[in-house]
Amino acid sequence: MSSIGWIDFDEKERERAQRLMQLFTEQEARDELGLGAIRDSIADHLFPGTSTVQTRLRYMLFVPYIFSRLPRERSSREIADQIRNDQLRLRDALVAGDEKSGVIGVNAGPKLKRLPASVYWAGLEAWGIRRFSGSIDAYVASLPSWPRNTGKDHDDDDHGAGRTVPTPWHPRLPKPPKDMLEKTSFALSDEEAGFVVDRLVDSNPDSLLAFLAKNDLRAKSEHIWSHPHLSSFPKRARGLVEHASIFSDVMYGAALQYNLLLSQLRKNEQWIEDYSKEIRKWQQYFDLTRLKAWSIEGFWEEIRHPAHRVQDPTRRFVTEWTDLVRTSSAFKRGSSKAHSLVKDRERRLKKAQSRFTNRAARDRWQGSSGAYRLQFRWSQASRHLEDLARG
Repeated sequence: MSSIGWIDFDEKERERAQRLMQLFTEQEARDELGLGAIRDSIADHLFPGTSTVQTRLRYMLFVPYIFSRLPRERSSREIADQIRNDQLRLRDALVAGDEKSGVIGVNAGPKLKRLPASVYWAGLEAWGIRRFSGSIDAYVASLPSWPRNTGKDHDDDDHGAGRTVPTPWHPRLPKPPKDMLEKTSFALSDEEAGFVVDRLVDSNPDSLLAFLAKNDLRAKSEHIWSHPHLSSFPKRARGLVEHASIFSDVMYGAALQYNLLLSQLRKNEQWIEDYSKEIRKWQQYFDLTRLKAWSIEGFWEEIRHPAHRVQDPTRRFVTEWTDLVRTSSAFKRGSSKAHSLVKDRERRLKKAQSRFTNRAARDRWQGSSGAYRLQFRWSQASRHLEDLARG
């Protein structure tokens, strides 16, 4: 029986581990072929601070609003209870405000486990809204030691030069609405919208997300590479989007192949027919000329990110699959090389739990695993941009 243990390192390591465990439950983390590090590297370059479990932009303000009003005189347990209760009250206030989409925990009731703070905590630091560098538990534990006048960073005004008071939140964080925990909505005020744009531009000036937010270039495109303003993107961002598009297209074929092979082992005729049809469509519309002109060496260089390490076996798998597609070998019906490459990759990742070798694991398979084109969190980023534009 497998289990997850806890190793008590410093706060940075702890927060990194928490983020990793959160990724296992995110929808786009169904990573049967081990492409997660590449996917997240690209997503963090383009849309830093986002995650696939984020819903609406104003949570980036609701969370610091709740934390900035916490009492300092109570015990850590009492403070933690207030944090939870206030987030549950926020959920009810959003429902009272007639919000029907994106309310975290709307159906979970008091037993809600994933609270907004845990979903947005990392993003708040990435956007420069949270200045306290540590976990939520560390924040609660350190709260009594914070100075009383942390609401103002005196280095930011003309009357207190040299008298810096550390603050866990950005000093220009807007004041929370008075009725926030009674009745509220996801509509940002003008001040809130301006604050968010400023934080994005200050913290991630070269990101595509900051560019889109600053220039109000929202769009309802299915993928970022079909954005109507693609030609106006900054050069580096445009190059990353091109890399993302090609990578998504070429590896979609591997994902379909994986699902087809399992369907054949399960002898499910409907699944076999569905995936065979999808593979034919992929072959028909795949731009082989563009792939042949693609520099995979340039791809590896451009997607490098300090928070994600792409292991050598992953590089080899992607490179070998790409070579197969380039030579049209992956397009051939019953290609033994394509089959072997996908099978070997999954076996090495899952080991004893490989669906190709473990009958019980294969019988538990429900007919679909990662059979989609990667989006690199564009759906979350585009929703945030829509919310921002309404502000």
